[in-house]
Amino acid sequence: MRRAVWNGFKGRLRPADAHLMDHIAAPPTPLPLGRPIRRRFGWHLTAVAVLVVGGLWFGMHKQLTQYTVTSGSMKPTLQVGERVGAERHGGVKVGDIVVFHPPAGARPANPVCGSFTEGTGWTQPCGLPVAQESRSVFVKRVVAGPGDDISLVDGHVIRNGVRQAEPYIATCGADGECNFPKPIRVPAGEYYLLGDNRGVSDDSRFWGPVPSAWIIGTVVHCSMLNTVCRPLR
Repeated sequence: MRRAVWNGFKGRLRPADAHLMDHIAAPPTPLPLGRPIRRRFGWHLTAVAVLVVGGLWFGMHKQLTQYTVTSGSMKPTLQVGERVGAERHGGVKVGDIVVFHPPAGARPANPVCGSFTEGTGWTQPCGLPVAQESRSVFVKRVVAGPGDDISLVDGHVIRNGVRQAEPYIATCGADGECNFPKPIRVPAGEYYLLGDNRGVSDDSRFWGPVPSAWIIGTVVHCSMLNTVCRPLR
């Protein structure tokens, strides 16, 4: 009489092969629960984890764009040649570092303000940009928002009459480009943007605030395999 042997597949029985019949004396030993299981399933779990992390990163940061810093205007915070990621902004706050298109008047050698009595050579920083948007891409820090009054003394921002704590800026000095003691008011829907390296930065002091629509994104710092990104401050 032929014996039926448990083959471990979906609970079915099959006749034993003739040449194996005399060698089957006991049920097979169950698989151990330690390392062999990890060897068998570990790579599957790793692959799933990678897919999950990748999916989370893409879902959360699909608007993240990489840029290379090409000037020293944001030293010491950002260095020349450094790569930064910018997320499409859903709202800008004072203190954020942003990537944006400046007004067409943002010309380093000869900046143009929309007001002839503000900016370079005057006691007020530029409060009115020219209407055209430049195709250039700049990176600066937001130092004032819509409705804020802003002036500068020795390179330090005075916002709404209060000198701001700015531990990240480089020393500016006492020359005219570092001092605009008479305040201007930032128009509705616009932001005032300065470089951290105030002594060399070409920024809103000279060509005015930037409309929100011209801001491309907020510079972020990412950690934990780039799954968590927060604004760089």
